[in-house]
Amino acid sequence: MELTVKIAITDNENKTFMGIGLVWLLQRIKKFKSINEAAKDMGMSYVKALKILNCLEKNLGQKILIRKKGGSIRSQTEITPFAEKFIKDYYDYQKKVKTFADKEFLKFSRQWEN
Repeated sequence: MELTVKIAITDNENKTFMGIGLVWLLQRIKKFKSINEAAKDMGMSYVKALKILNCLEKNLGQKILIRKKGGSIRSQTEITPFAEKFIKDYYDYQKKVKTFADKEFLKFSRQWEN
């Protein structure tokens, strides 16, 4: 047996606004400098990606994107320094949770071994 841990962060109404998928989206935005290209790479519509990103900004109360306009050739989107730190902190937190959960799961699973 192996344990899989998924972390979802919810708002005050218990609606999920953050998970690993959003982190992957932010990383792709950083790579492609485009919400549209990042969304396409994940098999997601631009509208859905934009909705998810706007929801994250609203719930965190921080800007996560820097949008530069200038026509299709010069326009680009970058993630903010806050978003960079948020991604790093999320991965650090995820690692700590997984380490703790693995230790507890080992204790639990030993009870049921043959």
